[in-house]
Order: sequence, then structure tokens, then C-alpha cells
Amino acid sequence: MRDERVMPWPVTVTKGTPEPDELDRIRELAAAAADADGNPPLSEQTLVDLRSGDTDPDSLLVFATYANDESSDPSATQALAGVAVLISDGPKEPGVLELVVHPAYREKGVGTALASSVQEHVSAGTVPAPQAWSHGNHDAAVELARRFGYRPVRELLRLRLSRGAGTDGLPAAELPEGVSLRAFHPGADDDAWLAANAAAFAHHPEQGGMTRSDLAARMAEDWFDPEGFLLAVRDEDNAILGFHWTKVHPGAGGHPPIGEVYVVGVVPEAQGMGLGRTLTVAGIRHLQDSGLPAIMLYVDADNAPAMALYQRLGFVRWDADVMYAAG
Repeated sequence: MRDERVMPWPVTVTKGTPEPDELDRIRELAAAAADADGNPPLSEQTLVDLRSGDTDPDSLLVFATYANDESSDPSATQALAGVAVLISDGPKEPGVLELVVHPAYREKGVGTALASSVQEHVSAGTVPAPQAWSHGNHDAAVELARRFGYRPVRELLRLRLSRGAGTDGLPAAELPEGVSLRAFHPGADDDAWLAANAAAFAHHPEQGGMTRSDLAARMAEDWFDPEGFLLAVRDEDNAILGFHWTKVHPGAGGHPPIGEVYVVGVVPEAQGMGLGRTLTVAGIRHLQDSGLPAIMLYVDADNAPAMALYQRLGFVRWDADVMYAAG
């Protein structure tokens, strides 16, 4: 990050779930950064962990620095200038780091101060060197990663489908014989869906490891809509064979709402039946029928089969998140 005016930025470090007022500040900071950058700076799972009252203190570190620039808007006094959140599966496990700087305090050394504080903990042996997400991978993040010796190890693309961009050519959402499509029933389908999700994403610990509390946290969000949580079930026993969980992001910062292909999964026993494409198309049509002007999704850049499917459906590259690792 280029620091045009380096200032002292004392960093406070807390363990475990932040207090409610601090969580509010973090969410306000994240919202301001998202409005400025067009991309949320903190992942959904990070926000879930930050507000979870049962988070293990040894697995969550929050690095924060506050506005102390006399030339800044007085109303922003003691507002968060920046925050870094480090989450791991335990004190000895490498964690995942996300760092956010408020748009009003960029180019002033905030990012450097936060990254330096994290590095001090790594050097002291308090935590292993983490991996770090750069959402949108802006130039400042690339430079900050380079300065601290981090290299890119994963690219998560964000694709976008705009209304009218080939959407009239979507294939029909044809289900195999003996399979029906229905909405998720909260309370009744929770356990069955968690089992199906774990089976479908056994190779993907971030998604496949979703717990009941993770599911409950998402169902408690304002965006959750069971009608947009589509299940492909076997008629004879109602077993879940696949699913497409859609999501709608509300408009913010002058941007209109946008739909998301949130999660599409098929259990191993049902693979090869064409359910992945059928569920994807059904979810897209559901979002379009809701009047949304565009739909987005995340996909790993090296997932060639998924990329081919989404490109055939009319999705184009929008931007990318990049994960960095030390070394």
C-alpha cells in the first residue's frame, strides 16, 4: 500500500467475539469500504464468526486502529480507521486474514500498521503465518502483500450475468424422472440439507464443514428466503439429491440489488444426472423472475468444468478475489 502520509496508528488486539458496539463499528467500516470498492471486504463466514457468541477466543483475533487524524471529519472521531480479522481452527492452525481500511483513511499507513501488528504476532510465535484474502485484489492490496512477503496462491473469480446478455437462451430446467424441485422448509430440512451439503462438498472444507449454527446464522439474515433455496428431491423418499441456494444482495451506494448463485451442490450418488446444470438454471430463473437486473457468482479460476458451464449460460468475468500466503 502506498502511504503518502505515514502517521502513528496504535493497534489494539482483542481475542474472541467483539463487544456489540465494536461489532457495529466493524460492520459500518465494512459497509463504507464495500460502497467505495464495489466489493465486500469481509467474507460472510467472517461476519458470522465475529457475531457468534460461542466463538473460541483462541481462534479469533481482531486488530483495530482508530481515527486519530485532526484534519478528519470530527464526527468520525474514534471511528475505526481500519481492522484486520484473523480466524483459525485453533491456536496452532494457520488462520485466514482479512484486512479493511476505511476509504477516508487510505494512503496514510493504516494498512501497514495493521499488517505489521499481525506480523509481530507471527514473529513472536503467537500465531502461524496466515493466509490472506484480498477481495477485489485492488492495487493497494497487491502492494501490501508484496511488501510483507506474501504471494498469490488461489484466485476466486466473480462472474456476472446481466439481464439480456444471452439470458433468453437459457436451457430448460429439466429434471430426471422421479426427481422433483421444491423449496427448502426451515426446521424440517435442516439436518437433511446439512448432510447433503457435507456429502456434496466433502472435497471443499470451507463449504462442506458448515454446521447447524452456521446454517442458523444465515437463516437469521435479512436476505434469507426459503423460496429461493431450491431442493431437488427423490420422489420415493424425499431424499435431497441436490440444491441451489440463491441469495439477493440489497442495493447500496447507488448500486441496484443483485442476485447470487450462492451454493449449488449435488450429492455423489446423484452426480451424472445433469442436476448441477438443471439446478443452476432453475435458480437463475427464480432470481430473474424476482426482477433482478443482474446475477453474480463465485468460482475458482482453475475449476474448468464449472467455468465452462457458467460461460455457456452467459456469465462473464467481473472481478476476482485472491488468496495470498507467506513465502
